[in-house]
Parts: sequence; structure tokens; C-alpha cells
Amino acid sequence: MEKVDLENEKISKLIKKFAIPCVISMIVAALYNIVDQIFIGWSDAGAYGNAATNIVYPFTVIALAFALLVGDGSAALFNLSLGAKNKETANKSIGNGVILLIIVSIALTIIGIIFNNQILNIFGGNPKEIKCYNYAKDYLKIICYGLPFYIIGQGLNASIRSDGSPKYAMFATLIGAISNIILDSIFIFAFKMSVKGAAIATIIGQILTFVVSILYLKKSKLFIINKESIKLNNKICKKLILLGLSSLITQLAIVIIISVTNNLVSKYGYSTISSTGKPYGVVTPLAVIGICMKVFGIVVSIIIGVSLGGMPIIGYNMGAHNIKRVKEVIKYILIINLIIGSIAFILFEFFPTFIINIFGNQNSIEYTEYAKYCLNIFLGGIILTCLIKSISIILQSMGSSLKSTLLALSRDVFFFVPSIIIIAIISNSVVTMLFSAIISDVLAFIIGIVLLKSEIKKIGGENV
Repeated sequence: MEKVDLENEKISKLIKKFAIPCVISMIVAALYNIVDQIFIGWSDAGAYGNAATNIVYPFTVIALAFALLVGDGSAALFNLSLGAKNKETANKSIGNGVILLIIVSIALTIIGIIFNNQILNIFGGNPKEIKCYNYAKDYLKIICYGLPFYIIGQGLNASIRSDGSPKYAMFATLIGAISNIILDSIFIFAFKMSVKGAAIATIIGQILTFVVSILYLKKSKLFIINKESIKLNNKICKKLILLGLSSLITQLAIVIIISVTNNLVSKYGYSTISSTGKPYGVVTPLAVIGICMKVFGIVVSIIIGVSLGGMPIIGYNMGAHNIKRVKEVIKYILIINLIIGSIAFILFEFFPTFIINIFGNQNSIEYTEYAKYCLNIFLGGIILTCLIKSISIILQSMGSSLKSTLLALSRDVFFFVPSIIIIAIISNSVVTMLFSAIISDVLAFIIGIVLLKSEIKKIGGENV
């Protein structure tokens, strides 16, 4: 960077400069969904509305997945090219990324509008639960119209950070989230628009983020958007896609987790009896798991924010072959994320009722009971999860997209999906199946440590 000395500046100062705005940006992005859940939970829609947004949530994650595939991939290639003093490739990485974001956003919007019912059915929507299903249908229809703004706005965020403007990237996301919070309260409570109001508030916020992000392209510091840089280059596109693949996989893994879990809940919810003698049913577990995933998303957003804050530093020094500094940055990031994970663990294990009441306090005994199980068990391995997510992004920053992708897949796909299905089938219980998350965390953490050590050894450094 011209104004930031990534090779010599004190690491703690650099992490603070890049990570804090990035963390705020990531948290704010996560708030788009969690704020909707909070307001809907306190509205007349209640648990039915929260269950509905949980059904739609995987599709919005798919949109984010493709935004990050292109956005993070472009930023990673930009950083590596800049460190290697290759300005031409650096420019093309951003320009090609912008065009790919436009193409992807249009394609997903069309898919969402045409295959509305099919999408709901895939992600656990049950037409027999009429009230919940109708809420989900209304929410998805409206959300689809905002997808182009959401995908492009989120995709450009990484490029803006890598250009040395993390505060601007934070502002772009923040303005959208603040408007979403304000409009949620107006549309849901003042206008009595319920779930539809939440969806409309969301896309208005996404449009604002999009506009602010697009305006930045005209005043970028280090990259230039012109006819040459936006001309699609197969070699550039392939590189940035490979570098962003782990970001895609990480998000798609969330989609798989929610989809499988939602469908298992629909199948075994009524066969699992609570302490009151009543079955948990479908709506209660769907709403609770949706809330837990959003709370989990907040923690992961902080972890990813810290890790992405270190991406320009790691990428630049990898390009400059400064391995000692790369190692120091990795150690710093892991220590910070270990502390964050420990704080989250304490909150989930000892204050579950407080957390769940944020999303509405008019809950049944069965609802509160299942919520405690979810926070205590399903999120019980949060410390390991934080380290796994952090290591995955570190590997991506080092240019090792294959190892990063493998780690992202191992926790959520290779271990979680088979274990939750097997446990649910054997136990016929939506409570027992929650232990699959802890099993997955332990196994994936072991793999993450092995992959990180091997990558550091490969580039000639000592193990962290």
C-alpha cells in the first residue's frame, strides 16, 4: 500500500486499522438478518415469522456466498499482485470482479423469482404449516428483488478494504444496516406490515449500501476501473475464483447445515417430546434454530472480520516473500479469535435465556427449553469453530485456496451433515441430533491445525 507500510508497520497497529472496520462491517452485514428476527419475534407474526425467515435464510446465504466468492477472490488476487508489484493484474482483478458480480446477481435474481416455491421446499418449508409457509413465501418474493444490490454491494466491500479504505467499506455497510433497523420498526410496527415490512426494509438498506459502494469506484486509491480492467480475462477470472472458493464453500456449507437441519426438524419435530409432555413440533425448532444460527453468525462475523483484516497484510507479505512477518500476523489473529470464541462460549453456556429473550419473551415452555438446548449443545463447540473459520481465511490469504476449501468443507459438510443425519435417524430426536455440531468441531479443528502447519512448513516458516 502507498499510505500503509504493510512490510514494516507494527502488526498490532495494522490489525487494528484493517480489522476493526472490517469486524464492524461484518457484524453490520449479519445484522440485516438478525434485526429482522428480533423485530418479527416481537410482532404478531412471532415464532411463525421467525420460522419463515429461517426457511428463506439459506437462499440469502447463497447470494452472499457468490458475492464473497468473487469479492474475496478479487481482493486476495489484488493483494498478492500488489505485493509482487504487478499493477496490471491488480487492476484487472478488481475490474473483472465487478463484471462477474453483475452477471451472478442477475442470474440469482432470475432463479429466485422463477423457482420461488421449489426454493422454499428445498430449505424445509412445509406447505401443511400454512401460516409459516405463507410468511416465507412473502418474504422470499420481496427479498429476490433486492439481490443484485445485495450481491454487488457485499462483493465490492472486500475490494474497498484492500484498496486501503476499510473505514469507507464499514460506512457502506453501516448506512444500509442503520436504515434497515429504522425502517424495520416503521414497516413492522407502525404500518403493521409484519414479515413483508421486514423484507422491504432489508432491500432498501441493501440499495443504500450498493450506491455508496459503487460511488467508491470513481475515487479508488490503488486500482483503476476502465475498459481494459473490466474486459473479462479467463486467466484472471480463474485465479480470483480459485482464491475466493473457500469463501463460497464456507457460506454454502451454512446453507447445507440449515437445509439439512430444517428438513430433519420437519421430520422428527413431532416425535420429540419436551419435559412438559408435549412434542416440540415443527415451528418451535425451526424458529429456535434460525435464531441460534443468526447468533452464531454474529460471532462468526467477528471472527471473519478479524481474519479478513489480516488478509491484506498476509497477502502483501506473501507476495514480498516476508515469511517471518506472515507467521507473526497469523499468530496474532489466532490469539484474538481464541479470546473471542471463549467469550462467546461463556455467554452461550451460562446466559442462554437472556439471549433467547432478545428475540421475544412471549415464549412457551417448550420454546425456551429447546432454545437452551440449542445454545448449550449446538453452539457448545464455538471456541473450536472460531479457530476453524480463522484458519480457513488465513490459508486463503496465503494463496492456498485448496487447503482453505478443504477445511471449510470438512467441518460443515464432511462431518456435520453425515453425523446429524445418522444421530437423528437413530434417536428420532431433534435434541440429540444437536450433538453433531460438537463432533464436527473437534474433528475439523484437528484437520485445520494439520493444514496450517503444513502450509507454513511449505513456504519455509516454522510452525505457529
